[in-house]
Amino acid sequence: MYDPDSLMSLCTVFCLKNLRRTMCYSEGEQNRLQLRPDVFLPGEICDRLVNVYMDLVHTDSDFEPQDGFFQLFSDPRSTRLTRLQLREDLVRDRDLEAIGKQDLMELHLTYCSRLTARGLRTLCSFRHSLLLLSLFGCSSVFFRKSGAPLAAGEDEDEEDLEEQVLVKSGFNRLRLLNLGGLPAELDVETLLRPLPALTSLDLSSVHLPRPAFLTQWSERLASLVLYNVELTEELIHTLLHLDISRENQRTSKFKMTRKTLSRHTHTHTHTHPSHAPCKSSIYPFQELKRPLQFLGLYNTMLCNVTHIPAYKITGSKNEDQILNAIEAYTEQRPELAHRAINQLFDIARIQHCSQLLRALQLVITALKTHKYDKSIQVTGSAALFYLTNTEYRSDQSVRLRRQVIQVVLNGMEHYQEVTVQRNCCLTLCNFSIPEELEFQYHRVNLLLLKILEPVRQDESIQRIAVHLCNALVCQVDNDHKEAVGKMGFVKTMLNLIQKKLQDRMCDQVMEFSWSALWNITDETPDNCQMFLECNGMNLFLDCLKEFPDKQELHRNMLGLLGNVAEVKALRPQLLTKQFITVFSELLDSKADGIEVSYNACGVLSHIMFDGPEVWTMEEPKRTHVMDKMWAAIQSWDVSSRRNINYRSFEPILRLLPQSSAPVSQHWATWALYNLVSVYSSKYCPLLIKEGGVILLQKVLELESSHQETKDMARKVMEQCENFKEDPMDTSR
Repeated sequence: MYDPDSLMSLCTVFCLKNLRRTMCYSEGEQNRLQLRPDVFLPGEICDRLVNVYMDLVHTDSDFEPQDGFFQLFSDPRSTRLTRLQLREDLVRDRDLEAIGKQDLMELHLTYCSRLTARGLRTLCSFRHSLLLLSLFGCSSVFFRKSGAPLAAGEDEDEEDLEEQVLVKSGFNRLRLLNLGGLPAELDVETLLRPLPALTSLDLSSVHLPRPAFLTQWSERLASLVLYNVELTEELIHTLLHLDISRENQRTSKFKMTRKTLSRHTHTHTHTHPSHAPCKSSIYPFQELKRPLQFLGLYNTMLCNVTHIPAYKITGSKNEDQILNAIEAYTEQRPELAHRAINQLFDIARIQHCSQLLRALQLVITALKTHKYDKSIQVTGSAALFYLTNTEYRSDQSVRLRRQVIQVVLNGMEHYQEVTVQRNCCLTLCNFSIPEELEFQYHRVNLLLLKILEPVRQDESIQRIAVHLCNALVCQVDNDHKEAVGKMGFVKTMLNLIQKKLQDRMCDQVMEFSWSALWNITDETPDNCQMFLECNGMNLFLDCLKEFPDKQELHRNMLGLLGNVAEVKALRPQLLTKQFITVFSELLDSKADGIEVSYNACGVLSHIMFDGPEVWTMEEPKRTHVMDKMWAAIQSWDVSSRRNINYRSFEPILRLLPQSSAPVSQHWATWALYNLVSVYSSKYCPLLIKEGGVILLQKVLELESSHQETKDMARKVMEQCENFKEDPMDTSR
């Protein structure tokens, strides 16, 4: 399923990643970012630019924050900002000052620990337009530089910029305010009394020594969130939006009574027959005339009752309640979101997730929002593994799966902890590799190689990471392989092999490492050279000696050496008595069918192709080795099914029109005959496309070609001719 990003989204990201090439220019010696004078941007676009900028800074490792970015929006004549969501330590006082002339309607500031009292003063400039203000987790804005809290009614101090703007500055239009996480030493009552128009208030984890003052909003307040606040009946009678979820179930002291809930009977405006209060299993709710819009019952036993008069309920009874909890608590209550994601993990693992797309989006959002929260990274990455497996795959769009990949890579980037790394690597295994990872190809390879750097890494992570590395360099173009080689791929694999040799252990990590080297050296001379320079040949000999009966290992190693032998400039390094003797002995190998013998013969065929003049050693004799090659080829069954995959025949075809080594020519002809016979639909078109039929004709014309080779060449040509005449043949 393909669900492309909107043109607006694509353009926004492109502009932010290319500011100086699109709507900005650099000015002065400091290369200061400036908006082009002919650029005028409406509010919708400006809001999107700022909010997506924040998202990219927190989720895209390749995106660099731009110094002076907020200054681009300083002039309301050319830019308009209305709704912003800013978070964490990226936001500073000067950023708020830069946009101080804008008529902001909504401003969400979350965990902005670098904002100070100076930033609080800047909020005054938005007092005439601001309808929503969230200062969740921004406690530092209410303190002096000395660390002392600001006093109520304190005189303005021009030098220190310290004042209580909410008290003195007339935020008369403010309707929604979030002060969650304010320190206990602040006088919340003094802060809030001058704000008569509030309809929604979040005081999560706020100390309320005199809660009675909240009754001043009893006629207006539609939502009051008191998460982790000690509740009393005196407080509750002002509530419409009732959330009694608690971080610690055992410490809840609130008792629901008929008296407490009686004031809800005149404040609801919506009805729904399936949530009728008269049927409520919670007795005091039966007096409500209309259902609640939202009821937070997470981590309470009340979420398990049958009839609850609310349209949206958080709890742990079923999938819907759990997803509601993740949605409601991700932004500002990560400890609850973590628990809910853990319950979603159990549903996806043991049962079946019926709201897959919603679940995936919520987990992705949680991972992006809390990339430094270990508990959410562990549970979120585990949930993603089960939510992206084969059972759910058909329902997921390309865009959604790419979002999963990006948050998984974020987790790998920021956490070296074993569980997160394992979960992330396992989740990547649910994707088609390399196709689905190609849009992040460079990044994912770097992260995997970083995981594999410590050779004493956790065994399971090491095995999964090597498997992924192998899959990533299989069936990709040479440019990709060269780029990965320059990242240190070859050396990393050889280090793993060295470690396994020291432990005298031939396991999946050992075999995958050799397989990965086989793939990354395919038609890539630079990587072949790296293999030789990093002591690869000695490791090959040591592995051969230490593990003489490991057929899969031998096949992978000989396949790799076949790639090295295809590079003319590197072949002299293989032309030693020790190596040639080993290759000759492997001609007799029956390991993995014909594969080890075939690959050993391939290595020798390329060496023989360079002619007798390069054969300077006395032993073994060139003629003796060639005789063994002839014997080996004649022993192979031409109908053998192969454990090999050719993307090009070019290395084989270059051995055909030559007379210096008839045995090399014969090996090449046998290889083609086997492949076009057994896999005609795959390899006949490839051979025809690459001009192989013309070269086989030249084999027939050469006097030096052996008759056996000519007969086989004719059979290959006939096979290709038959394929052209009947391309739909399905007999094989």
